[in-house]
Amino acid sequence: MDLVGACRAFVQVSERGSFTAGAAAARMSQSVASRRVAALEQHLGERLFERSARRARLTPFGRSLLPAARRLVLAAEELEHEAATAHQRPVSLAVPDTCPTPGLARLAAAARGLGMVLDPRTAAPAERPHLVRSQQVRAALVAVPPDQARWSVPLGLATVAEPAARRLFLEALRPRRTRRGRPRRVWVQPEDDVPHVRDRLTRLGDCVGLLPAQVSVATSLTQAAAQVLSGDDLLLCSPVQAQEFALHWRPLGELDMERTYGLLAAEEGDAERLGDRLGDALAHCLGAGAEPAEARAAGPRPGADRTRRGGPSHSRGTPSA
Repeated sequence: MDLVGACRAFVQVSERGSFTAGAAAARMSQSVASRRVAALEQHLGERLFERSARRARLTPFGRSLLPAARRLVLAAEELEHEAATAHQRPVSLAVPDTCPTPGLARLAAAARGLGMVLDPRTAAPAERPHLVRSQQVRAALVAVPPDQARWSVPLGLATVAEPAARRLFLEALRPRRTRRGRPRRVWVQPEDDVPHVRDRLTRLGDCVGLLPAQVSVATSLTQAAAQVLSGDDLLLCSPVQAQEFALHWRPLGELDMERTYGLLAAEEGDAERLGDRLGDALAHCLGAGAEPAEARAAGPRPGADRTRRGGPSHSRGTPSA
């Protein structure tokens, strides 16, 4: 039995003294109101109304139960109101400041399609976990090691001039006596200034003979991109970012690199729920899985199965940059 619905019919009929008027006030047909009151009477074991052709009058039993029925109906209405309010309360989510505005807009739109109001807030990598711990946001996309990642964004090198090679080898940047001027650098943006990206790239640079300054961490993506756009340096970035800056992107030759993310939430279970509901939209916003045609044409990197999580391999391919 729908106890709340039956009590609502009972209250409205009692206040108007008529099943016809009471049913209209309760937004149900007279037959439905009659059935619900009859079911309530059967459930409680005694009649609530004395029925006549013109009026429905409360019995002494009905009068004694009317206050409790009113409280139940009011409590149900308050619950429904709180639920509607909770659905409209924004869910604050800290996201990388590398997420493009169109991607954030599509993410928010996808959330609205699921009845959720999402409030994405861009923040630097080190700031996002702090925002969750201090409860300034409900959840955050944070950098995690690859074996803990839910989303992976391919990383490669991007340049102003389109390379002839399908892959860019870090070894080709090794300083040579015949080259004049400053050696070419690889710029690492703050989003990738995390151990499982920065340290692997630095170790690779050491292995192939780069100078320490040739792998440099920029203070911002703007600074890193400006260095690349004004010369022949290279930017470590995702395919989506390369397209935004009109740069030519290629996979790294010696090893596969990824920007890997997970969800951190203030409340237990929130991360899993948000990830399940918005997983595809979050992946699109991050650029996970995005790879331009020029990179797909490169095919699998030689020796990738041996070096994906290990050190560099130099035994195959012709280094090019």
